[in-house]
Amino acid sequence: GNPELPTAVNITWSSINFKTILQWQPKPSGYFYTVEIHGRTSNTKKKCILTAETECDVTDALRNVTETYTAHILSVAPTEVDNFEEPPFAVSEKFTPYNQTLLGKPEIKNYTQKGSTLTVVLQDPLTPYAFPNGSFRSIRDFFQHDLEYKLYYWKDQSSGKKDETTQSNTFEVHVDSTKNYCFYTQGIIPSRRENRSGQESVVLCTSIGRHVLDEYGAEVFIIIAVIAIAVITLATVLTVILCKRKKTKATREMK
Repeated sequence: GNPELPTAVNITWSSINFKTILQWQPKPSGYFYTVEIHGRTSNTKKKCILTAETECDVTDALRNVTETYTAHILSVAPTEVDNFEEPPFAVSEKFTPYNQTLLGKPEIKNYTQKGSTLTVVLQDPLTPYAFPNGSFRSIRDFFQHDLEYKLYYWKDQSSGKKDETTQSNTFEVHVDSTKNYCFYTQGIIPSRRENRSGQESVVLCTSIGRHVLDEYGAEVFIIIAVIAIAVITLATVLTVILCKRKKTKATREMK
């Protein structure tokens, strides 16, 4: 090999819902990188062969998500492409997708507030891995009962937050039937030591008979009042003009 070639540094695994990107530095000049993925029990897989980039999508090489992998990032000179000597390389930290991939944002499929019950239905985020029929597997297909969801909810325009946990994809929580509520959710893997909590979903709010003044304040009320006054004034003016015209017409006819 060529001992003078720089080897990769700052190697990081970036993984969400099992889509995994390997990143490193520095940008190569006069040489290339090749990534090798080594599993404890699986064959070595080569990815991003002779790339000038400093990142590589290795999702495809990590299909056994409970396996522990390391990446070797080889620095290869153009003259050594066909050389059988092993080029210099750097080794990443170990990575186990099942324990370390971050849970992405759950999608809120629908939600309703009927009486004193707030119902929120979630959809499991999908992974890049497909079933034989071509449809994508969800994170639930991998984590099964290890996956839980947490719902954070609070009365609209207040700060007192409550939370509820479920192992299913549906929340039903008791709320004040006269108030609107805002909420968001996130996936959780309680058995993990790190990355237990996933990304937070968007915040949504219910709107049961939400009063216009609550939402938009006095400005809207003033605008509506001004429009109403303008309409009444216009109607009055038109009525007066029409009455005068009728009177004038009647006077003419009498003459």
